Amino acid sequence: MHVIHQLGGRGGQRCIVVHGGAGDVAPERRPLHAAGCLLAARAGARALAEGGSALDAVERAVRVLEDDPLFNAGTGAVLNEEGHVELDASIMEGRGLRAGAVCALSDFAEPIAIARAALEDGRHVLYAAHGAAKFARMKGFVPVGEAALITEAAREALAAAQQGARRATSWAGSTVGAVARDASGLTAAATSTGGTANKRVGRVGDSPLIGAGTYADDDAGAVSTTGYGEGMIRLVTAHSAVERMRAGSSAADAAREIIAHLAARLDVTGGVIAVDRNGRFGLARSTATMSWAAAGDWGEESGV
Repeated sequence: MHVIHQLGGRGGQRCIVVHGGAGDVAPERRPLHAAGCLLAARAGARALAEGGSALDAVERAVRVLEDDPLFNAGTGAVLNEEGHVELDASIMEGRGLRAGAVCALSDFAEPIAIARAALEDGRHVLYAAHGAAKFARMKGFVPVGEAALITEAAREALAAAQQGARRATSWAGSTVGAVARDASGLTAAATSTGGTANKRVGRVGDSPLIGAGTYADDDAGAVSTTGYGEGMIRLVTAHSAVERMRAGSSAADAAREIIAHLAARLDVTGGVIAVDRNGRFGLARSTATMSWAAAGDWGEESGV
């Protein structure tokens, strides 16, 4: 198992960590993915430096990744078996355990912002498909049309998947996400994805499911996951990693332990980023690559 075991920052500080998906990015493209994650982390760090909340930071960071066609979220997301975009996203804050999510959403470029709107609205946590689009319009979001979201790389990934070939190694991975802790000690997590190439129409993975792909609790920490979504759902991976931090594991140990558990229990791969209640972060992967970046009061780091 390939594992990153990384700590950064000291307890009590502002911190944001982002990932660009667990997968197998070609060596010549890895610097691009690391740079994209670093831009997202910097955007989140600016939000924290300006006095924004952890929730503001993770939303801002994920929006940067959704707008970058390198990544499988928002613009550039993979296509389902019929060649259409179906986007999933969720966001959660750890103080009151408020959460919002959308799934199987088409025509909108900023699913994480729509998920944030669901969190703030508070009536429901998760909106799906036509209902998610209706909610987005009600909240003032403007559809961009599916054509604006589809890239040539996404078409190529679909063709490869339908031919039974391994996904091209230039593909970023399955998901993007962010976790953060702000100056007040509040935590948040956010995750966004296009799912898997050639997925069946209506398939929903772990990313919009609170507890599977995203979880935050100020008493323990925050987690965003990436990888084989069905496995993440079955093991409620994000919540399980947070509970490991609650029980005393560091963020890095919790990430490593839960990825090892995924491999041992279900023989599936993935990645996790985590930040604990003291602002220490960690990440782990069982795939060849997982682009990531972290930024905080101590500085910034990135890698693949």
